[in-house]
Amino acid sequence: MTVKEKFLRYVQVETTSEEACETCPSSPNQMVLAKMLVEELQALGIANARVDEHGYVYATIPAKGDHPAKVGLIAHMDTSDGVRGATKPVCIPDYDGKSITLKNGVVVDGFDFLPALAGQELIVTSGDSVLGADDKAGVAEIMALAQRLMAPDAPEHCTVCIGFTPDEEIGRGADLFDVPGFGADYAYTVDGGALGELEYENFNAASCKVTVKGVNIHPGSAKNQMKNALLMAIEWNNMLPPAEIPAHTEGYEGFYHLMHLSGDEEQAILGYIIRDHDAVKFDERKATVHRITDYLNAKWGEGSFTCEVRDSYRNMKEKLVPCMYIVDKAEAAFRACGVEPIKTPIRGGTDGARLSYMGLPCPNLSTGGYNFHGRKELITVQAMEKMVDVLESIVRNA
Repeated sequence: MTVKEKFLRYVQVETTSEEACETCPSSPNQMVLAKMLVEELQALGIANARVDEHGYVYATIPAKGDHPAKVGLIAHMDTSDGVRGATKPVCIPDYDGKSITLKNGVVVDGFDFLPALAGQELIVTSGDSVLGADDKAGVAEIMALAQRLMAPDAPEHCTVCIGFTPDEEIGRGADLFDVPGFGADYAYTVDGGALGELEYENFNAASCKVTVKGVNIHPGSAKNQMKNALLMAIEWNNMLPPAEIPAHTEGYEGFYHLMHLSGDEEQAILGYIIRDHDAVKFDERKATVHRITDYLNAKWGEGSFTCEVRDSYRNMKEKLVPCMYIVDKAEAAFRACGVEPIKTPIRGGTDGARLSYMGLPCPNLSTGGYNFHGRKELITVQAMEKMVDVLESIVRNA
């Protein structure tokens, strides 16, 4: 199968991860896809391809020739819950660079990158769900490389360690990853966006849950008695810096992002993510949410607000600076394949950030996709094909 055919096959398995579920994987179809991938790897002749009880897929392609390095390639199988539903990919063979009307009437336009994709074959959504290029494009590209390296006429290459993880989108993709058993000296996550992206620094990240306890009284007799938890929650949110949200930040600028708000007069819950590249500023942000909580408890009564902050991952740069040759090798591979590398900080995170702190240095590479986590997600076939070439160049020159 070509990388396109693999991608179209994988995205039709709905693998939305479920944050509220404590099992691993958090949704059953992730295991379905994992077993599918293992069967394909075994059919290629990779005898040790396997999936463990938690849905992690591992496989090793032995070196061919005198290449002592062991390089890992990692992608995640789950997709974001940004727009739920089974993916129904649509191919546009010769894209004209103009606006795209998806099957359900959603229009994709106004993006600066669209004209540059003219003449390529696009894969888009039907408009009813995410496409799943994040990160099944990475999965397909690694699988296409595996097919190439297992062919009788394969070029010489180092040992290639393959890993596919569940639940990356809910921050748990590296939780049960077997770094010693994986066996790589270093690795790359194939989980980035536009072709050429090469990332070795990312946000420091935390989740924040604010629980608000109110007092509900019949509206007719509520004067000086009711404490409306919904209004109190809004008050808490309004004490955050209004410009420090994703819609007003870019580059290295951090933010507070309200993701969930639910409740009634009696109790309300706000769910946030907190992000910053700078470790000091990150710690200041976490201190800010606690100060707001303390202030409002003094106003409304102790126990009215509780704030739980949990670190998710740290900036991988700290772990990669001592071994920047890994980044240099990826940069050389992009250039060898005619792609100008784009070094940019990740305004998010990948399994690679967690794995770097677990002892496996792991920068991030592009997949070729755009507009992840939404109905307007898309990718080009040519970008996926080029990424297979880039991955081959990495393992041939490790």
